Amino acid sequence: MMTTPPPVTIQTVPQPLLKVQDLRVEFSSRRGNAMVLNGVEFEIRANETLCLVGESGCGKSMTALALLRLIPSPPGRISGGKIMFQGVDLANASEAHMCDVRGNRISMIFQEPMTSLNPVLTVGDQIGESLRLHGGLDAAAARNAAVDLLKQVGIPAPERRVDEYPHQFSGGMRQRVMIAMALACRPDILIADEPTTALDVTVQAQIFDLLRDLQRDKGTAILLITHDMGAVAEMADRVLVMYAGRVIEQGTTAQVLEHPSHPYTRGLIDCLPKLGSSLNAQRDDLTEIAGMVPSIWELGAGCAFRERCPQAMARCAVAVPPLFAVNDADHAPDVPDPGYRHGAACWLRADETGASSAAGEGRP
Repeated sequence: MMTTPPPVTIQTVPQPLLKVQDLRVEFSSRRGNAMVLNGVEFEIRANETLCLVGESGCGKSMTALALLRLIPSPPGRISGGKIMFQGVDLANASEAHMCDVRGNRISMIFQEPMTSLNPVLTVGDQIGESLRLHGGLDAAAARNAAVDLLKQVGIPAPERRVDEYPHQFSGGMRQRVMIAMALACRPDILIADEPTTALDVTVQAQIFDLLRDLQRDKGTAILLITHDMGAVAEMADRVLVMYAGRVIEQGTTAQVLEHPSHPYTRGLIDCLPKLGSSLNAQRDDLTEIAGMVPSIWELGAGCAFRERCPQAMARCAVAVPPLFAVNDADHAPDVPDPGYRHGAACWLRADETGASSAAGEGRP
């Protein structure tokens, strides 16, 4: 008797909500043009948290501003690449289309809530603005919706506080107001630029818990920008490490944190204190990354990290390395989507792989 073979299961990957391809941003000055973002590429899917991590000046916030076309122009401009969202390239979309996207389909929590909130308007008016603009609500309905949003983000007595001003809120509460504003129109993507800056660790934990709860309830994709590897470990599904306007390592959180394959990524992780060790041991164990992020005017040829890298070679000063595939214990070669593969833009990886193929679409 013949038996019917079991059906073949074909692994599929959800389509990305947002796909960034070869994104380039230039700034002009009296010294000429400088490339602030150079070939940035990534994808993000529904219900996923993608972290952009790196030191200040690496291009993280500039990437977020480019996605929403908020780069100050002049002197800045998107000089190349695509930002594909719902079949439209936002890099070349009309301003009318971008007005519909901003705050509606893609929202952003800015880094400094006190400077991002208007001091002469109540928080209720500021939350309700996007609801009136994009949702067509009248003033009364927008106020009621603002009260509900304040309640969702954990602000006590929302019926009273909706009519208060930003200076009447603490730093953590102002950040919650910013989250309520960003989520007012139930966006597909939430960009959170250093959402816990200057907040104490208890409030930081509360903000992260709030973001996770909202993501679970609404299925929102989160693009989290941070320099804190602890926040990456707590929040991220995937990680992009940026340096001098380029992606230099990418992969799942486990791949990047457990098997860092770029010297810069290892340096960021080594800067973290180890739990369970004494203060004196922590001082001895911490490894500082020498130097600073180079000026965009001083990058020159080759790898931008070479002057700070303890493993730099002569080749590093000649050419920029592409994003090489990393073969580690967590690397799954059968994953059909390059965005989920571990890659590092380092010439050390070329010696390991013996090939110049990239883990994605990294460009030299």
